Amino acid sequence: MSAYRPSLVIVGGGPRGTGLIERIAANAPELYAGSGLDIHLVDPHPPGAGRIWRQAQSSLLWMNSHAEDVTMFTDETVDMAGPVTEGPTLHEWAGIDGRTFADRRIQGAYLRWVHERAVASLPPGVTVHHHPRRALRVGGPAEGRQQVWLEGRPRPLHADLVVLALGHLDAELDDQQGELAAYAGAHGLVHLPPDFTADSDLSPLAPGEPVLVRGFGLAFVDLMVLLTEGRGGRYDKDTYVPSGREPVLYVGSRRGVPYHSKIGYDWTGERPPLPRFFGPAEVNGLLARPGGFDFRRDVWPLVEKELGFAHYHRLFTVHPERTGVAWSVFEEKYAAVDDPAGRAALVAAAVPDPADRLDLAALDRPLEGVRYDSFDAFQDGLRGYVERDLGRRHDPAHSPDLAVFLGLLSVYGQLVRLGDVGPWWHGFFSYLASGPPGPRLRQLLALSRAGVLKFLGADMTVAAEGGVFRASSATVPGFSVEARALVEARLPEPTVERARDPLLRALHADGAAETPDGLLRVDPADGRLLDRAGRPHPRRFALGPYTDGRTPGAFTRPRTGGPAFRQNDATARAALTFLTALSGRAAA
Repeated sequence: MSAYRPSLVIVGGGPRGTGLIERIAANAPELYAGSGLDIHLVDPHPPGAGRIWRQAQSSLLWMNSHAEDVTMFTDETVDMAGPVTEGPTLHEWAGIDGRTFADRRIQGAYLRWVHERAVASLPPGVTVHHHPRRALRVGGPAEGRQQVWLEGRPRPLHADLVVLALGHLDAELDDQQGELAAYAGAHGLVHLPPDFTADSDLSPLAPGEPVLVRGFGLAFVDLMVLLTEGRGGRYDKDTYVPSGREPVLYVGSRRGVPYHSKIGYDWTGERPPLPRFFGPAEVNGLLARPGGFDFRRDVWPLVEKELGFAHYHRLFTVHPERTGVAWSVFEEKYAAVDDPAGRAALVAAAVPDPADRLDLAALDRPLEGVRYDSFDAFQDGLRGYVERDLGRRHDPAHSPDLAVFLGLLSVYGQLVRLGDVGPWWHGFFSYLASGPPGPRLRQLLALSRAGVLKFLGADMTVAAEGGVFRASSATVPGFSVEARALVEARLPEPTVERARDPLLRALHADGAAETPDGLLRVDPADGRLLDRAGRPHPRRFALGPYTDGRTPGAFTRPRTGGPAFRQNDATARAALTFLTALSGRAAA
């Protein structure tokens, strides 16, 4: 009789699945005592790159991080039980300038290499099998082996454990999107719903025709690139030379402005000692509240104080000539004041120039209450806003901005432990910390001057009436524009109930718990799926943006604590411990 051989199925072979395999390889020498192990990696896309970073996409599409700020490897800043396994950043591996914004195909090649290295690092007897198919559902009793059914296979994979690392997923249209799609179908219009832009069919967007675009984040930047350079246009320094095949893009959003530019200078000197006011102790206190917590009432004040601390630490220690008191004096008073009004009074007395004060509300909604007399005046006004933002984000005299970025990363690492804190925080984080490269915003300015791109304003509304789509904004009272095409330039919301992925839909039907915002609930300790009674499933785990343990990304900047790395390590260690015990019982 042959020896029992445990089996682990990982659904999703992109950077999250790759990171999990890397952590399995790192922890196996300590934790895995089995005679062998089969790891089945299920993903129709190439292992490592997955869907988002696959090679089969336009080379015009860039990463939105410098190559030196991208790593898949842990370091001593990651708070985890497993060993650190160092490795090269993207720029070190690719041999390119660290300040380069590499195209996504280069990142895909890096991720494929990381995957292959992780597989090669697994102990003898641990084998990875790639199944280039979609997983359809997971079955099996909680205390027994699981069955993972794959598209096009009559028999399931049998697994002792299943880890879902699905990444970004497609979603069914919500009620509003469904109404707009139906209206477009009835009137011969074009409606492109939220999607990963590289997968969208943009051919119905006709040259010279107006196109309404709702969304001003990274999905919009991809759309902008594919409809301009992707159609043969080119840049001559700061001037855009059209090909004549471009539509005219009218873009607006809730904020009405693009995401802030990536910061274009390096950190120097002492880092702010974070966390300071929002760390493990504060998170433990929030989790211990019998009645739970409210993000705006209980969490946001701590976040706001933490980000302010990062900002003023940098301002007072590096630019003391722009402050009115010594840092030690300010820090003591800042620590003692908890109410926003008292903190604002303290800052006003100690920081003479309002431009040196951190105003998160103004950063979040820069067009709040702003009105323009004409559409053309708003075009000039928003170009000026973008130019000022670019100047500031590339000037180290404003290095407190970079300190706030580090504060945002620290805060995110703590918020992961609280579970689902609602969608606002994730949007705010992306807007401040995960915006486009500076060169993309310079291209945006050139497109605006060329008349290919026009700005609509904040709180953009779209009406479906009169056989067309009509957009307007309170920023320019009385102005509206009609178009026969509407693009929703954003990723689908990661909700379980509306996910097109059949596996997630089946989990939802089987009783997996979800948050009020539709995210899968997982145990924050190790990523085990929770049922609706709050009980962790002994054999199923989930990692990624569709869970309430979602992080800023599957990879991160070096030396910033990488919460995704911490989660990968915890899940890998829990899986290996379980499989070792299972193997021991089987041997006995």
